[in-house]
This record gives sequence, C-alpha cells and structure tokens, in this order.
Amino acid sequence: MTILDAIIQGVVQGLTEFLPVSSSGHLAITQHITGTAAEGNLFFNVMLHVGTLVAVVAFYHKLIWSLIKEFFSMLGDIFTGKFKWKQMNYERNLIVMLIIGLLPLFLLFIPIPGTDLKIKDLADIFSGSQILIVTAVSLLLTSTLLAVGVHFNRKNSSRGFKHMKGSSADSGGKDTYTVGDALCVGLMQVAAALLPGLSRSGSTLAVGEMRGINKQKALDFTFVLGIPSIIAAAALETLDAIKAPGGIQIEPIVIIVGVVVSAIVGYLSIVLFKWFLKTDKMIVFIIYTAVVGVALLAVSIIEIITGNNLFTGAPAVLFS
Repeated sequence: MTILDAIIQGVVQGLTEFLPVSSSGHLAITQHITGTAAEGNLFFNVMLHVGTLVAVVAFYHKLIWSLIKEFFSMLGDIFTGKFKWKQMNYERNLIVMLIIGLLPLFLLFIPIPGTDLKIKDLADIFSGSQILIVTAVSLLLTSTLLAVGVHFNRKNSSRGFKHMKGSSADSGGKDTYTVGDALCVGLMQVAAALLPGLSRSGSTLAVGEMRGINKQKALDFTFVLGIPSIIAAAALETLDAIKAPGGIQIEPIVIIVGVVVSAIVGYLSIVLFKWFLKTDKMIVFIIYTAVVGVALLAVSIIEIITGNNLFTGAPAVLFS
C-alpha cells in the first residue's frame, strides 16, 4: 500500500463515517465495481477507525468531558440516595439516555432459530452478496428517512418546547430524550448495523427528529452514541488482525498518514454535516442517496437477469 492509497482510504473513511450516505454501502459498491473483496491489511482498517474516533472526540471534547464529570457526580448521588429521575439536568439526562440507547445492540447477539448464526451475522450475508439489491434498497430507505426527518423537523419548529436548564434552543424541538426516544434511536442503530446502505448517522438523526427532538441535539446524540460503535468496530477488527497470518504488512508512515487523513477529514465532515443540517440543506443527501439507490437497484436487476457482474463480467448470484 502506498501513501496515496492511504490518503484515499482515509478520505473515504472520514467522509462516509459521519455524513449520512452509509460507509458500509459505499464500501460494498466500491468492491462490487472493482471486483475486489476487502483485501487490505486489517490493522490498517483498525487505525482508520481510530482516526475517526479521534475526530468525534476532538469535536465533542467539551461535551464528553462534561458528561464524564456528570457521570461520576451521578454515581455519587445514586449511592447516597440523592438521585432524582425527574430532576436530572441536561448532561445527566443525556448520560442515562445514551446508556439506554445502547441496550438494543444486545439484540445483535440473539441466535437465529434453526441456524448457527446470530442476528449480527446477517450483516456479513447482506454485505457479502455478489448482487447489491439489499444495499440499493437500504440507500433508498436512507433517502426516505432523511426526507421524513426534514418533514418532522419543520413540524417541530412550529411547536413550542420547554428547554432544560443547561441546554440551548437554537431550533425547534425538545432538547432532551425520553426512554422511548432513546430506545427508538437504539433500535434504528441496530438496523443500520445490519443493512449496508442504511446510514447510521442519517437514520438515527431522522428517528430523533420524528420523536420531536431538536435537530442539532439529535445529531449530537447520534454522534456521541456512535463512539461506542466505532470503538466496537475497531476492537473486532483488532481481533481479526491478531488472528490474521502475516501480521502488519504496511509501513508505519503509511499507517500514520491514513490515521491523520481519516481524523482530519472526519472532523471536517462533522462540521459539514452540522452546517447542512443548520442551514436546512439536507436535500443534498436526500437526492444523492436516492439517485445512487435507484442506479444501484437498476444494476442489481440487470445482474439478477443476466447472472453476471455488470462491471467485471464475473458470475454473480444474489446470496452465495
């Protein structure tokens, strides 16, 4: 792998990890067009995830630090009997709802009856398909959810909400989550983990808006909720990298370049996403995912009929 390869992969990782276009969907499309599987060094993939983790932590460092301090304060109140559910401030509410929002992820480890698979294994089946009809439909679902989210955000802006102390009211919608809100967002995160093409950031943002959450607060919740997901992805890839023969086969300078590029582009993509949301320009992502989804759906139908990859000519079946 060259430094140029590292730069390209760092840019792709940084952009698609946070923008509502689906990193898994774009990875599947790239591999389908080129006729290649993910043959890169697993350790390098881990480090790219570390780069995007650095980006989100750097962007939200003030919020994360305040949450850490509030977490220990909350633990003290719990052990001394001073904790009051109805008297939680903004940070404490966010901590509790983040924990609740992560609970649905345990559904991924439920066994599928009659098989040796767990629900999480469906992601490998869908992403490993030689024909990307699932990815195409998921991209169209992303576009639909983003459009629905925009609609509900406009409705939220016309309503009056009481804002919690310590929060800001920069647009319509409530600032804090309820248990129902957090669970709905968590369940959507599970769906995004299973379906290549369903954007995690876009779909969970849309669900937050549907539940009446302020759009900027919904996006902040989405990104902070994604930190454990990024850590989990890096941890799983680390385990795979340890088991893989050959060890690390990439020069240190190439790894460093990839991490730095991933971090910088990831940080800028967060800034860009928040700007698009604040200025009500989400139509760009709605149109993009719809166009790519329709094009990929057409390609998939042709490949189902012909039985061949339209780009490489290799034999292709829906599920192998």
